[in-house]
Order: sequence, then C-alpha cells, then structure tokens
Amino acid sequence: MKKIGVIHYNFPGFSFADYLKYASSVGYGYVELQIGDVWTNEVADPEKKAEEVRKEVESYGLKVSALAAGNDFIVLDPEVVKTQVTRMNRICGLTRILGADVIRTEGGSPKDSVPQDKWVDAMAGCLVKCVDAAEKNNVKLAVDNHGYATNDGDLQVELFQKVGSKRVGANMDTMNYRWKGNSLEKIDHFYQIVAPYTFHTHMKDGKGSLGEYKGAALGEGEIHLKFAVECLKKAGYDGVWCAEYEGSEGSEIGYRKCCEWLKANV
Repeated sequence: MKKIGVIHYNFPGFSFADYLKYASSVGYGYVELQIGDVWTNEVADPEKKAEEVRKEVESYGLKVSALAAGNDFIVLDPEVVKTQVTRMNRICGLTRILGADVIRTEGGSPKDSVPQDKWVDAMAGCLVKCVDAAEKNNVKLAVDNHGYATNDGDLQVELFQKVGSKRVGANMDTMNYRWKGNSLEKIDHFYQIVAPYTFHTHMKDGKGSLGEYKGAALGEGEIHLKFAVECLKKAGYDGVWCAEYEGSEGSEIGYRKCCEWLKANV
C-alpha cells in the first residue's frame, strides 16, 4: 500500500482535530507533526502529551510519519551544543512514543559565530552525539534541505558521510533546492545523489526562487517531480510520500490536489 502523508503546516484556521479529520477524509494515511504539537513551554509532561496525541491521531485511522524537531545544529559553543543535543535526545523518545521512526531534523541557521566553512563540522558534531539516543529509540534523523545551510545536495551528502551512521540521512524536500536558487538540472542531480540517504520526503511543487517563489499543488509547478520519484524508487525508498503545499488556492483545495497526485504517481 502507498504510504501517503501530509505535513501539519499551512492549515490556517484549523484546530489540530480539524487537521486530522481533513487528512483522514481526503485519503492521507500519515501525518508529519511539529514539535509544538507535543512539546511547548506550557506542556509539563511532553511524554504524556505524546501518548495523548498518538491516540488522537490513531482515532482518525492515521499514523505519524515523522516529528519535526525545530533544532539548530549550526553551533560550536560547548554549552549550546549540549543544550541542543539534550533536547534532541528527548525528542527521540517522543518520536518513538508517537509511533514514528523519523525525526525531521534542521541543519540550523547561519550565524556570525559559526563560519560557513565550519557548518558541516558543527552539524556533524551535534548529530554524532545524538546517534546513541536514536539507536536506543530506533529512530532516524532526517536532515531537511530547509533554509540556507542545508539546501545543497552536495553538502548534505558530505554531512551524511562525515557522520557515518545509518541513523542519519535526509528529508528530501523536492522544492526547497529550487527555492534556494538552484537550476532544475542541478536539482535533478541532487535528487540522484540524496535519494540513497533519504528517510522521509516533502513532496512540494512551485515555480521560481527566493523572492520570486510561488508555491503550487503537486504537478502544477516546474519541479521534475516524477524524476524525483523515479530516483527515490530506484534507491529503494520505502518511506512516506509527505505532501507540503504552499500555493494560493487555499489549503483544503491544495492539499486535496496533492493527495490525488501522490495516489496517481508514487
């Protein structure tokens, strides 16, 4: 059976229950959750909250595909590294409680305190320290090509090879490489080299880069989505095909179209 999911993002006006009800009614089988769905400053016991969320998700016939950590690993200060790693190690446990086995992991935000030529070292240093917790909880850390630092397939592969763990790989976002400004030809190259490391996906479409970017439903933008699917299947990808929509038609329409495209093309 096809594993088709939808990210909990860009659902304005939807409560958490509304989001789950919509996902189930449209035909999605999986949901990717945000860390704020289970752990905020107001949540005294995130482990208990994760158990409650899992039950709620399952009540709609859904499963959790991944938990987005919202971490920042472009750090070198030992105390900041310790804080980030301790937080991620706890997230490993929360992910397992949710019934998922993937943590969507950020690379981090560029900052003056970490020179660009130290980004890979900084991220790898944090990731290595999280491997034991990932092993213990039987989860994987999927580094997203999100933002500015990791939106480069060559850098991602360098990072994965430097860490050298089967627990560390990629969340492949099919649009983000383009948003960063890469050509469509370069993006296709990234699909090929990142596919063997991919644990989770964000199937996303659109047109243009940076300030010119406009989101679209799957199949309505300029991204070579079918080639991305081909690369992933050739590499043996067995994870969830998770829709992310940033278009202008409205989330209910856009995510329904994405679901239909995924059912027809993955």
